[in-house]
Amino acid sequence: MPDTEALPAVAPLPAVLGALQDPIRLEIVRRLANAGTPLRCGMTYDGISKSTAAHHFKILREAGVTTRVTIDGNTHLRLRADDLNAALPGLLAAVLAAANEAAPTTD
Repeated sequence: MPDTEALPAVAPLPAVLGALQDPIRLEIVRRLANAGTPLRCGMTYDGISKSTAAHHFKILREAGVTTRVTIDGNTHLRLRADDLNAALPGLLAAVLAAANEAAPTTD
């Protein structure tokens, strides 16, 4: 069974929107949503350094958008879709629909 960190509450709407407004963080969330399963951290971004990625991961975690999960000793990211939908109904679906429409079709 994966080891999951304690989950804080989803942040208020302005904080979640602030976390999702950055194109890199939006792409991380889009990839997690499209995968439908936790992903190794390195699979969620391209073209940025690990330290920059860690910064973006922290912002998403603090807003309650993602959480870290340890699977077989490796750190993965998991989208907190159910928690987001409960706290902010319809927001994630709308944001992901727009992000998927705007994203290049290289997935």
